[in-house]
Amino acid sequence: MRFRMLAAAVLAITPVLAIAKPLTVCTESSPDGFDVVQFNSLVTTNASADVIFNTLVSYDEVAKKVTPALAEKWDVSPDGLTYTFHLRPNVAFQTTDYFTPSRKLTADDVVFSFDRMLSDSNPWHKVAGASGFPHAQSMGLVKLIKSVSKVDDNTVKFELNTPNATFVPILTMGFASIYSAEYADQLLKAGKQTDLNAKPIGTGPFVLKNYTKDAVIRYDVNPTYWGPKPKVDRLIYAITPDASVRAQKIKAGECQIALSPKPQDVLDAKKDSSLKVVETPAFMTAFVALNTQKKPLDNPKVRQALNVAFDRTTYLKTVFENTATPAVNPYPPNTWSYDKQITAYPYSVDRAKKLLADAGFPNGFDTTIWVRPNGSVLNPNPKVGAELLQADLAKIGVKAQVKVIEWGELIKEAKQGQHDMLFMGWAGDNGDPDNYLSPLFSCAAVRSGINFARFCDPTLDRMIDEGKETADLGKRTKAYTEAQQIIHDQALWIPLGYPTAAALTRSNVSGYRVSPFGRQNFASVVVQ
Repeated sequence: MRFRMLAAAVLAITPVLAIAKPLTVCTESSPDGFDVVQFNSLVTTNASADVIFNTLVSYDEVAKKVTPALAEKWDVSPDGLTYTFHLRPNVAFQTTDYFTPSRKLTADDVVFSFDRMLSDSNPWHKVAGASGFPHAQSMGLVKLIKSVSKVDDNTVKFELNTPNATFVPILTMGFASIYSAEYADQLLKAGKQTDLNAKPIGTGPFVLKNYTKDAVIRYDVNPTYWGPKPKVDRLIYAITPDASVRAQKIKAGECQIALSPKPQDVLDAKKDSSLKVVETPAFMTAFVALNTQKKPLDNPKVRQALNVAFDRTTYLKTVFENTATPAVNPYPPNTWSYDKQITAYPYSVDRAKKLLADAGFPNGFDTTIWVRPNGSVLNPNPKVGAELLQADLAKIGVKAQVKVIEWGELIKEAKQGQHDMLFMGWAGDNGDPDNYLSPLFSCAAVRSGINFARFCDPTLDRMIDEGKETADLGKRTKAYTEAQQIIHDQALWIPLGYPTAAALTRSNVSGYRVSPFGRQNFASVVVQ
C-alpha cells in the first residue's frame, strides 16, 4: 500500500510531456527533383522549397505582406535601383551523410544562388540543361538584375537596371531559395553536379532522408534549424496519385493530411467526425492554353471559336462540382487590378461555327488536347474534363484527340511547345498580378517555356513591363487592365475556373493552414 501511494505521488508531480509524432502527408505526384530552380511545378516546390530551403524573404499570407526570412531586413535606395539585404547571423546549412558544412550562411551563398541562374559564365549555369531556369527567365530577372555582390559576410547588394515594384515579392518564390555555395563547390570538384537535384542541402526545417520515386519521400527534422523547431519528429510524403485513394488513406489513418481532395471527398469528410476540412479561396486559375504557334490556333478567330464552343458551366459542375467560380481573366477577381468590365465568352454553338467559318475553317480541323492522368486542386478530374471539351468541339466540326500524358513528360514537352491545347493551372505566390502576367504571357516566358500560349506581343510585353516599373498602384492597375484586355481579345486561353484550395486532415491534427498559393508549411503542425 505504501509503494502504491508513493508511486501515485510521483505521478502527481511529474509533468506530462508532449511526444512529437511523425506527420504523413498524402500528396498527388512525384516531384521533378529537389533543385527547385530548374522546375516550375507546384509539386516540386512543395517537396523542396517549402521544406528543405529558405528564401531571403517570405510572404505572410495572413498579414498579406513580405516579411524577413534569411534576411533580417533590407534597404532600398531612393532611386529604387539598389536593394541591400542584411542576413540573419548564425544560420546553419543542413548536415547530412553526404555533406558537413564548415561555415554558416554568408553573402557568398546568396551571390552563388543568383549568379547560377543569371550568368551563363557560371559553371553551374549549364547544369539545368534544356530546362534552364524557367522562373528566373520568365520573370525577366536576367534583364532586370544588373549585379549581385557581396558587401561583407552578412550583407549582399542587388543592383537593378530599372526600378521594379515586384522585385522583393518575387524573392518570396520558391525558385529564389538560397543554396550552399560550399556544397556546390564540393559537387563540382567531384563531378557530381546532378546530386544537387537528388541530394539537396538547404537551411529549412526539414532534411531530405530518402526518396523513392512514385512512392515516398522521407524527411527528418533539421536539428540546427534557425527558426521555430517543427512540432513533429519526422515528415513523410506518401505519393498517392489517385485522389480517391488519398481519401481512403486518410480515413484509415494512414496519413494525417491529404492534399488536393476531390470535391466529393471534401463533402464526405465534412460528415466524418474523424476528419477535418481545411479550405480557403485559392490564388489560382485553371485554364486550357491554346498554342498560338500551331496552326490553325495561330488565328485569333479560331481561338475565340473554341472559347465560345465550350460549355464551361457544365464543366465546372461536373469536374469541380461547383466548388470553383467561373474564370474570365488570368487571375482571380479578389486581386487588385482585376478588370470586372471584361466578360466571359458566351457559350454558343452557332456563334462558334460562324467564327470558324469566318476564319476559313467551315468544316473544322483536327487537333489534340493534352491532359495529365491524375487530379489536382486545379483539375480534380482531368480525363472527364478533357472528354467534355472534346465532345463540345465535335459539335463544331473540330476533331480533338485526347492525349493523357504523365505529368513530368507533359510539362517537359509543353515547355517545348509540342502541345496544341493543354489543360493547365497556375498558382501565384504572393497575390501580385505580375505573378501571372510575367511568367505566363511575356515574351521572355515563351523562351523559358512557361508561356503555354506561346504568344509574344510587343504591346502586351510593354504593358507587363510598365506594370512593374512603378510602385504607383493606379499606374500599375492601368497597365494590367490593358494587358487583361489584350489577353481576352486574343483568346490565348480558355479560362476555366478559380478553385477553392482544400485539404483533409485527421481530427487530431492542429496548426495546419491551407495556403491560397498552394505552398506548404508543416513546421507548426501538431499531431496529438
